Amino acid sequence: MDRAALADFLRRRRETLQPSDVGLAPGARRRAPGLRREEVAALAAMSTDYYTRLEQRRGPQPSPQMLTALARALRLTGGERDYLFRVAGQNAPTPVTAATHVAPALLRVLDRLEDTPALILSNLGETLVQNRLSKALLGDRSGHTGLARSEAYRWFTEPDERLRYPQDDRPRQSRAQVANLRAAYGTMGPQSRAGELVRALQKASGEFAELWERHEVAQRFADHKTIVHPELGPIELDCQALFTEDQSQALLVLTAPPRSEADEKLRLLAVLGHERFPAGQP
Repeated sequence: MDRAALADFLRRRRETLQPSDVGLAPGARRRAPGLRREEVAALAAMSTDYYTRLEQRRGPQPSPQMLTALARALRLTGGERDYLFRVAGQNAPTPVTAATHVAPALLRVLDRLEDTPALILSNLGETLVQNRLSKALLGDRSGHTGLARSEAYRWFTEPDERLRYPQDDRPRQSRAQVANLRAAYGTMGPQSRAGELVRALQKASGEFAELWERHEVAQRFADHKTIVHPELGPIELDCQALFTEDQSQALLVLTAPPRSEADEKLRLLAVLGHERFPAGQP
């Protein structure tokens, strides 16, 4: 049980919630942001003293039933719930492990996607397989080894990795990378490959270390992205994800509306083929 991580996570999640988020009346003016400890305790059907001790790093190990109640009270997502269980020293309800063997079902779908960029990622952001248009758009990612196989590691340690995103979108992408990695860390545990990745990044990147302390947890793959190609410039695309049942792998599909400028650029991309990103700004 990681008492410090559990306490910090509970406090930060409590501070992000407003009474209206959990069906409570606003009440009198509040001196601090978020819910009060007694409100979280009431929502979770536990004593205020018990909850307070958890936030003060001196409580007993919560049972799975207590953790389930806390997850419900704090309106946690699936990834946040799994992380809560792990730092409390309990097995998550739906454990997820990283895998390098491509899920056959995802691969069958990928094989049928020839006219739009698509790739399969592990929950650590490792590219397991890409189709031809994905390589043309994002570059061939098959040559990375070690920790650099993870997109999150490259994002915070290799400046060229950020060139495919517009500069004003990079802070949002940084947060998304950290939130995705924390979801994997929460389900896999500190002694896993996710834990190794986190420890390496905390030493290598001050930006990562600062974002990691925010305790944001999410799997943010469905999105609207602008990808900067070195030859074609910005391409606005919609990104949708199809996950395996255990959430360990995701098929990402990048699409553009028919007859849009982005659609035309994807058609040109199919002709241009793979282009390497230059060392400087595209």
